[in-house]
Amino acid sequence: MKLKSLTLSLGIAVLLCMSAFAQSYNFQTVNYPNDTFTQLLGINNSNIIAGYHNVNLNKGFTLELSNLTFTDENYPQSQQTQVIGINNAHDTTSGFYVLKGKTIGFTDNQGVFTAVAYPKKPFNQLLSQNDNGQAAGYYSTTASGSGPDTAYVYDEFGGVFEAYSIPNSVSAQATGINNTDSVCGFYVDSNNVNHGWVKVFGHFTVLDAPGSTSTQALGLNNKGLVVGVYVDNSGNSHGFVYTISKGTFVTVDDPSGIGTTVVNGINDSGILVGFYGTSPINSGFVATPAE
Repeated sequence: MKLKSLTLSLGIAVLLCMSAFAQSYNFQTVNYPNDTFTQLLGINNSNIIAGYHNVNLNKGFTLELSNLTFTDENYPQSQQTQVIGINNAHDTTSGFYVLKGKTIGFTDNQGVFTAVAYPKKPFNQLLSQNDNGQAAGYYSTTASGSGPDTAYVYDEFGGVFEAYSIPNSVSAQATGINNTDSVCGFYVDSNNVNHGWVKVFGHFTVLDAPGSTSTQALGLNNKGLVVGVYVDNSGNSHGFVYTISKGTFVTVDDPSGIGTTVVNGINDSGILVGFYGTSPINSGFVATPAE
């Protein structure tokens, strides 16, 4: 496989604006049948959702929102699987699996699973999928995944890895990619603080939610919206939606999970997916913008 490295230039200063016009949402709780642990991680424009359940032995699935039909999806013979990325044609998903103690990324193209691992790196995860055969993820230098991590984008057709060197980071992950090759993620600085980031047309911007002690960008759509999670000064977690063009953050809390909400995915209609709760109990949620 070919390798390509990319150093991002640091652009606009950290943006610390909070929108005065917060979007309201209708929330729907989603749990995998007979399980108390469910996380919804990605959603496409047909409202097909990627996720996983079972806190002890992660099992992947896709979910059709219209009729709440779950379809199990697990890498063959794997001990654990998480399905995270999903494209709009619903012919390719991506994520990672665990087999014999090793964590390895994968793509699933119409039932054909392919293992994905950055050469000579023992730990890989793919965390997002676009419609152009690209997945965003990262590798770790340790088999346990304890880091440091390096963010990358993987081209499924050419087998090319594009590694990212992010300014001021000691560890970084790429968590989202859209159809214009905009990429988001988060990095850890030398003080062990998490910062979100987004790259649009080669321009790199740090994302720190106002009043936060930690921010992670976890997904983005094709309409200029980034989602993720931040931690406030009291240690509570809140989801957010960030508008790239305006540089504004909107806080999103599931009413049943205020202080434990994580927004992990968004489609082009602005529908959010994520989860809330404290492990080992988590519930997935879908948040649809109110009219």
